[in-house]
Amino acid sequence: KAEVADYIHQASLETEIERLSTEKEKTGVFTGAYCINRLNGERVPILTADYVLHTYGTGVVMGVPAHDARDFVFAKKYGLPIRVVVAPPDWDGGDLEDAYLAEGTQVNSGEFDGLSSSEGLQKIADHIEAQGWGERKVNYRMRDWLVSRQRYWGTPIPIIYCPECGEVPVPDDELPVVLPEDAEFLPTGESPLALHEGFVNVPCPDCGRPSKRETDTMDTFVDSSWYFLRYASAGFQDGPFDPEAIKKWNPVDQYTGGVEHAVMHLLYARFFTKALRDLGLIDFDEPFVRLFNQGTIIYQHQKMSKSRGNVIAPDDYVNEVGADVVRSYLMFLGPWEAGGDWSDSGINGVARWANRVWEVANRDSSELDHSPVNENSVRDVQRALHKTIKKVSDDMDSFKFNTAIASLMELTNTLTQAWERSDLTSDAWNEAVSNLVAMMAPITPYLSEELWEATGHESSVHTQSWPEWDESLAADETITLVVQVNGRLRDRIEVPVGIEEDTAKETALSSPKIQPHIQGKDVSKVIYVPGRLVNIVAG
Repeated sequence: KAEVADYIHQASLETEIERLSTEKEKTGVFTGAYCINRLNGERVPILTADYVLHTYGTGVVMGVPAHDARDFVFAKKYGLPIRVVVAPPDWDGGDLEDAYLAEGTQVNSGEFDGLSSSEGLQKIADHIEAQGWGERKVNYRMRDWLVSRQRYWGTPIPIIYCPECGEVPVPDDELPVVLPEDAEFLPTGESPLALHEGFVNVPCPDCGRPSKRETDTMDTFVDSSWYFLRYASAGFQDGPFDPEAIKKWNPVDQYTGGVEHAVMHLLYARFFTKALRDLGLIDFDEPFVRLFNQGTIIYQHQKMSKSRGNVIAPDDYVNEVGADVVRSYLMFLGPWEAGGDWSDSGINGVARWANRVWEVANRDSSELDHSPVNENSVRDVQRALHKTIKKVSDDMDSFKFNTAIASLMELTNTLTQAWERSDLTSDAWNEAVSNLVAMMAPITPYLSEELWEATGHESSVHTQSWPEWDESLAADETITLVVQVNGRLRDRIEVPVGIEEDTAKETALSSPKIQPHIQGKDVSKVIYVPGRLVNIVAG
């Protein structure tokens, strides 16, 4: 009890912003109490943690470490169970390296196993309401927004203080208020505008008496809350934005930024958008169609930042291995949403790949015309090419740059091995190389442009259509099914693509590795997730 009281006291000394910071280590302490999860009857330990806020919902949240980034870090630190209940598409039943936050399939969820996570969410909520244990509720976190700042750089607040008339708005014909270019920046703790007499001292617009201009400026979040609207017609003079340009360019198709924007910039931008919608100035509800948060780069076991002095300047690396290699390494070192650890050995590996691509693309394909052709080898290269086009296309659309590059590396290796065998046609070689270079263009624009010309093409690679794949060549002939018994991985089995559900279940049940785990037990349910897994419930 004393430990909990001491922890609560220490946490109360921090501001909410400090407690919610993505850079702050998450801490907590076990209260010694438990509650019962009514859905499965299990005891759940109750902890108090500084990143949980009493102003959010009831102030008590159910930790789901496998599917919440903060809970995952917290559980790792304190040795709490991390139970997967939403399986990723390629999950093999093992432990997760990071929290899985996307859509998936319900597992370890009792009667809800096998449902999509979105459907499972609704079904579980229906069940809770039907049992009278709770009800759906929308939580709002609206607060007052203090928009004034004591700084020079920002939008001036158009208010004049008159000793007779009080607060008087700057007349419309005098807007916008322009910042003076000769302000002095002195260490006074005040805004430089407060010391600029020419800016501060103005007549009252109503009575003409000597008055003072407001010297605070607006929070720059006020500007970034609607900049995407102004950008569509930056030179428009008859209003905040051109309505016709807005119809063409907005809402924004894709927003990419740091997760720290979620509780400030993105919230403000949504508020502005909905207010402008209600005023009839725009006709859409959300400013951004799709959001993707990028991760952070780690160096020397810490987030790379100027304050820590551990920032890697890219210039030296660009001079040594080229901008394309540096760019590729940043995309390759981890999932885009997670970031990764910077290492010199890693960037050297990417440099070696770029050199191999250079060698592959500069081969003289006419040399293959003098060797016997192996039709199986030709088909294998074609299948590898079309699988790669499909994989890279899908990965680029979903920001999985690291796995896209890994696929391009695999194709490079396939081509290297095929050249050593010398059993391809020159046409098959040229097709594969041209498509490899085209797929690399968004990742390595300079290298790809050089190689596009070197392989006999006249126009720029960056004006070409994206490669297309043949579904028959890209399709797998077999797939791997994960087989679980009571949610635990017990086997992986190779089965034909398009296998029927009954056949998949029979194959899993008859597996030699599965038999010892179900022998003498009652198999109450066999759940099949098409193309992914079979989960056998036995007891």
